[in-house]
Amino acid sequence: MNAKMKQMVFATAATAALAGAAALPAYANSHDSNEKCYGVSLAGQNDCAAGPGTTCAGTSTVDYQGNAWTLVPAGTCTKIDLPAMADGTPRKGSTHKVNRDLPS
Repeated sequence: MNAKMKQMVFATAATAALAGAAALPAYANSHDSNEKCYGVSLAGQNDCAAGPGTTCAGTSTVDYQGNAWTLVPAGTCTKIDLPAMADGTPRKGSTHKVNRDLPS
């Protein structure tokens, strides 16, 4: 590898590292104003924690799955309007896992 090619590889790596570092504070700030809200996402639209047998984001298989969370603005989780369950019981978001709407 010649000197010019080494410089290009180093410059690319440095740029990628700086871009990644610049994104961290923005995520940290947005994360601080959000909270995990379980049981509010539609199937396949969760941010993480979709129970056993799943890998993470986008892996919920049931609408409003109680063990799958989505980040929402802090303080809004339990205020999100959700449709009632089939038996008419109100459905609410929770900041903790809930045992409802779990895949069979």
